[in-house]
Amino acid sequence: MKSVFVLLLCLFTQMIYAQTGQITGKVSNNDGQPAAFVSVQIKGSKKGTTSDEQGKFTISNLKGGNYTLVASFVGYKTLEQKIVIEEGKTLNLSLELLESSEMIKEIVVSGSYIANRTPTLGKANIRPLDLPQSTGVVTSTVIADQQAIRLGDVVKNVSGVSQTETRGGVAETFSSRGYSVGIAGAGGSIFKNGTISNTMGFPDASTLESVEVMKGSSALLYGNVSGGLIINMVTKKPRFDWGGQASMLFGSYNQYKPTLDVYGPISKNLAFRVVGTYENAKSYRDVVKTDRTYVTPSLLYKINDKTDVLLQVDYLKSNIVPDAGVGTPNSRVTITELPDAPRNRFINTSWAYNNTEQTSSYLTINHKFDANWKLTAIGSIQNTEVKGFGVGVPSAIATNGDYTRTLSAVHTNEKDYTAQVNLNGGFKTGAIGHQLLVGADFLRISNVSHSFKFTSAAGVVGTAYDKINIFDFSKYVARTDIPTIADTARTTTPQNRYGVYVQDLLTITSKFKVLAGLRYSYQTAFQSTILNLEKNVERRGATADKSDGALSPKLALIYQPLKTTSIYSSYSNSFTINTGTDINGDNLKPSIIDNYEIGVKNEFLDGKLSANLSVYKIINSNFAQTALFDRNGNPNTNTNIKELSGETTSDGFEVDFNGVLSKNFYFLLGYGYNYMRYTNTTGAVGSQVEGEQLIRSPRSTANGSIFYTFDNTKLKGVKLGLSAFYTGNRFAGNNNVVGLNGGLNNTTASLSSYNALIPLSGFATVDFSVGYTFSKVSVLGKVSNIFNEMNYIVHDRYSINPIAPRQLALTVNYRF
Repeated sequence: MKSVFVLLLCLFTQMIYAQTGQITGKVSNNDGQPAAFVSVQIKGSKKGTTSDEQGKFTISNLKGGNYTLVASFVGYKTLEQKIVIEEGKTLNLSLELLESSEMIKEIVVSGSYIANRTPTLGKANIRPLDLPQSTGVVTSTVIADQQAIRLGDVVKNVSGVSQTETRGGVAETFSSRGYSVGIAGAGGSIFKNGTISNTMGFPDASTLESVEVMKGSSALLYGNVSGGLIINMVTKKPRFDWGGQASMLFGSYNQYKPTLDVYGPISKNLAFRVVGTYENAKSYRDVVKTDRTYVTPSLLYKINDKTDVLLQVDYLKSNIVPDAGVGTPNSRVTITELPDAPRNRFINTSWAYNNTEQTSSYLTINHKFDANWKLTAIGSIQNTEVKGFGVGVPSAIATNGDYTRTLSAVHTNEKDYTAQVNLNGGFKTGAIGHQLLVGADFLRISNVSHSFKFTSAAGVVGTAYDKINIFDFSKYVARTDIPTIADTARTTTPQNRYGVYVQDLLTITSKFKVLAGLRYSYQTAFQSTILNLEKNVERRGATADKSDGALSPKLALIYQPLKTTSIYSSYSNSFTINTGTDINGDNLKPSIIDNYEIGVKNEFLDGKLSANLSVYKIINSNFAQTALFDRNGNPNTNTNIKELSGETTSDGFEVDFNGVLSKNFYFLLGYGYNYMRYTNTTGAVGSQVEGEQLIRSPRSTANGSIFYTFDNTKLKGVKLGLSAFYTGNRFAGNNNVVGLNGGLNNTTASLSSYNALIPLSGFATVDFSVGYTFSKVSVLGKVSNIFNEMNYIVHDRYSINPIAPRQLALTVNYRF
């Protein structure tokens, strides 16, 4: 009886569908590329769908008759096409969407935001719901609305990401899931246009199309990168329609910043874009000032419908005054015992400088074999030269505030050469779908650093300069003379990295998918060469060549009970090759990092809203950090001298809720919780305290922004925005160390001066924006840190820096 019922049900279903028709098809853009996530609807009906990552779509169960099919996507002209459905038949269509320059311009002005964007850092163009990893993409719209200047102004819009700074405040660093992202190419976790980038001199946010963040392990795709996050800066690209804008930003402390952006076609197949900006500003910190020039020209050449070549170049000249913050006296253990100094107090010399000059070029070639297979080749060259002079970091400030300043200088030149090739393809083996990525990459880093001799006006050679008191500047008379400086030695340290990787997203069923991948990395750190410039004699460094190889696997299970919901669980393993040496000059052993993550991603209202949650645990077998002491037991100020401090565990969760409800209204909300602590320090140098939270990493971070532009009222053209950012409790100073028994190598180093954690309270800053747009002119103003919150950014164990007070910014923009 049951089988008869099933048979009748099948016959009835076939009869129903025999009386209806369906539409199948594929959507492409004007470049012939598959257009994913395009809304395809029957006009005047609730029937519709969204194209998949290959641009394909199906609409079933349509009665026979005449219809109008509507295909739409942000940035493209809406396509309407008359169709005729015949009962029992399938209509196959090929739809092409054309780029709409007017719509793009409207989007930029109105401040819309697209939720759950796919980061190009993923290399495989996997749609957000299929990507088993927490990500964040901040668009140029948000960058412009918030009047962002620095990269740090942008990434704080991503949940779980906090800002720190380098020694001397000459560059930004960032922390996520307990791990820091370095500034230099050797750090390997900050990228520009998909290739490794040195961020000395502060990248300029106003020239960026977007900033992408991938949290957790990305070792499969990029090798030796941070276990916490990687960041990619995407610069603005050429367009085949004429346009541009000119703007001027005025800010507190005599800040002014003009920017010019021009783009258009040179010929039918060749387009250009030039973005340039200049910034001059003083600071809420005494003596500190900025003078920067940044230019980014680019060319896009479409050889044919299948191949295009993109050439991007940028030039940065950044002259700033280094700022070591307020200093932290030895054995100070509470924030109330820190210097009771005004926010503007500056403890470097009045003549200190740090100048960066950087030139970068990027070449990207895309070739589409057919609708399913694509090859991308990327190459880049970056040269970064830094020159600076002043006094060293405040590493030995006495309890009473006395600070003996010693001279310090820097002259480095880093050259980064990168190349990568990625092959993407979509195919099926039986009923299983594949989205395959096969790739290889190469990186060469050559770093040249200099040593110096300092001579005072009286002819005294040495690093000693003077003494000040950070509590009471009137206690001593600070020197203002500038000693002479001479290069005495030049050290060249090269390294090569290679990697090959394969990744496949397998669609087992419409609800169950598997992402699996494996990477092999090989790195060689070559023995340095040291040239004595005074005697013109060259010798080899003490550390011999060192090579390491590693496998980095990743496996993720993805379950999608609904088309708009994805649940995933992933495991990845990375092999971090630690740079620098220990106190004896020996190379450090690698660290093995296991990363576990589960998450849920949701999309609502046809993708206008997204709600994502991720929970993670990261276990580092041996965490590398700057050594407290050198081999003689003296306080170590050389960041290249490190120690393995033992196992650490970082776990927490992140929540994001972002959306665009109309072209005039978008919001971003995020929260992240992290607890990174020492979990096994047996055998570590000195031995850290198990269970103790690591310095710099906050327990909680949160972000929220909302922008609305009035359209159909008497307030048409008025824009209002509110942004708030929270950084939770964290520690400055030093993590506690036990077991050194009086010092290293039988010295009498006193540990008591270096085992003080300085607890810093959490703080929130609130920014308010208001603007008006009329025709092609817009004016946008902002009051940042409205409530004039006072707190600190942690440099490292030696110093902290007060955050910026309440400030004003006003941008006048003309779009043409």
